[in-house]
Amino acid sequence: MSTLSKPVKQAQQLTPFASALAGALGACFSNAVVYPLDVAKTRIQVTSSAARGKRKDDLSMLSMLLQIFKQEGINGWYRGFAATMLNTFSMQYAYFFFYSFIRSSYIKRMTLKLPPGSKPPALSTAAELSLGAAAGALSQIFTIPVSVIATRQQVGRSVRNSSQSSQDEGPVDESLLAVAREIVREDGVTGLWLGIKPGMVLTVNPAITYGVYERLKSLLLLASAANGKLTPGTSFLLGAFSKTLATIVTYPYIMAKVRIQARSSDTDTLENEGLPDGRNGNTKSKANQAGALGLLLRVLRKEGFVGWYQGMSAQIIKAVLSQALLFVSKEQFEHWALAIMVLFTKFTSRP
Repeated sequence: MSTLSKPVKQAQQLTPFASALAGALGACFSNAVVYPLDVAKTRIQVTSSAARGKRKDDLSMLSMLLQIFKQEGINGWYRGFAATMLNTFSMQYAYFFFYSFIRSSYIKRMTLKLPPGSKPPALSTAAELSLGAAAGALSQIFTIPVSVIATRQQVGRSVRNSSQSSQDEGPVDESLLAVAREIVREDGVTGLWLGIKPGMVLTVNPAITYGVYERLKSLLLLASAANGKLTPGTSFLLGAFSKTLATIVTYPYIMAKVRIQARSSDTDTLENEGLPDGRNGNTKSKANQAGALGLLLRVLRKEGFVGWYQGMSAQIIKAVLSQALLFVSKEQFEHWALAIMVLFTKFTSRP
């Protein structure tokens, strides 16, 4: 029992701040490793239905990576890298902070209701999912503007306007601030929160991921005679399984959110309804007004149920690798965060 309690006590010493820092650094590391896959899967997801009919063979992960490399070089694989890392760090930090804070507060409240000296029972799957969803909703509100900018940068202006008549506009500034100004100019300040509604729905994604992961982890630790710590290989497999399950369940809204943020759905809607482009004409695009549900209904009518899962294989490959690396590296980053906290405490406590 002593071997089991020692790691648990060490993990409990992590404050929400340290846990959030460890999770954010791990997320940045895992996403940086697979970043070219992230760009490719975003390009696949925003491909319009008209363009997809002409290039069905070009929507695999490998084909998209090769196409980006031929057209834009190695820089194309890392388009929007800085904004995406900023988004990843802020999103993951906010999520892990709120999740750790809410979870620890919930456990403390449960402990107060028990007799003195009693150990709090393990959280149920429903409780884990609810806590994760609450943490995800809070983090979305604060971080989604960076997500919108990162998505626009990954797609690129030339790709977003590929269905329009090509115009020689010369060099275009696609820096973080320039894209932010463009979004505000087109849609107002609220344009920085495009996709907030499907984003709120997608809070169940990390909730499912971490809920399933924590549940399976606790079951494995109880069933084994290990020292209370999973091996990196086991953590990788649990992370991959958890993220795959969460991605399959929530993918239609993942695709809808990306299209709304990139405004790739604008052209399809305008062509179908005979409206001028909101960027070049006087009529505002109705794509944003339709929202995620309207977008999914249009896809269902035009392409059937299969259209909801365009690019899901690319999403799973990227998400599973990233999430599995996150789970493996997060525990190491937690040790480093704990060491940093100890050193910082000793340094600040000196007279």
